[in-house]
Amino acid sequence: MQQIARFIDALNEFVGRTNSYLILPLIGVISFEVLMRYAFNAPTAWAFEMTVFLYGVHFMLALGHTHKHDGHVAIDVFEARLPPRPRTILRIIVNLVIFIPTIGLLSIWSVVYAKTSWGMFERASSSWGPSIYPYKALMALGFILLLLQGVAKLIHDFRSLRSAE
Repeated sequence: MQQIARFIDALNEFVGRTNSYLILPLIGVISFEVLMRYAFNAPTAWAFEMTVFLYGVHFMLALGHTHKHDGHVAIDVFEARLPPRPRTILRIIVNLVIFIPTIGLLSIWSVVYAKTSWGMFERASSSWGPSIYPYKALMALGFILLLLQGVAKLIHDFRSLRSAE
C-alpha cells in the first residue's frame, strides 16, 4: 500500500510542477490582450476565453498537488488541539466519511460530463467558438488526481497510526 501512496504522491508532484508552467502562456495571453486593447485599440475575440481556459486547467490540475502539501483552506480549530493519535483518527474518519465520497462523486460526474462533451464535440457559444471538450476532460482529471491524493493521505494516516502503537 505504501508503494501505491508513494506513486500517487510522485504523480501529483510531477503534475503539479509541470502544471506550474501553464502560468507562462497565461501571462503571455494576458499581456498580448492588454497590448492589443490599450496600445492598438484592437481587442481580440479570443484572449479572455483563453485566459479562462488556461487558468481553469491550471487550477484543476493543481488540486491534487495542493492537497498533497496541505495547501487547501482548512478549519483546524479542533484538530490542532488534539494529540497526534486522535488527530490522525479524526483525519481518517473525515477522509472516509466526507472527503472520499464527495470527491469520488465529483470525479465520477466530471468524467460523465467530459464524456458527454466529447461525444458531441462541444464548442463554446462565443464568437471564437473553441472546442471545450478537452478542458472538461482536464477538469475530470483534476478531480481524479485530488481523489487519488486523498487515498494516498488515507494510506499515510493508517501507516502513521500503526507506527504510533
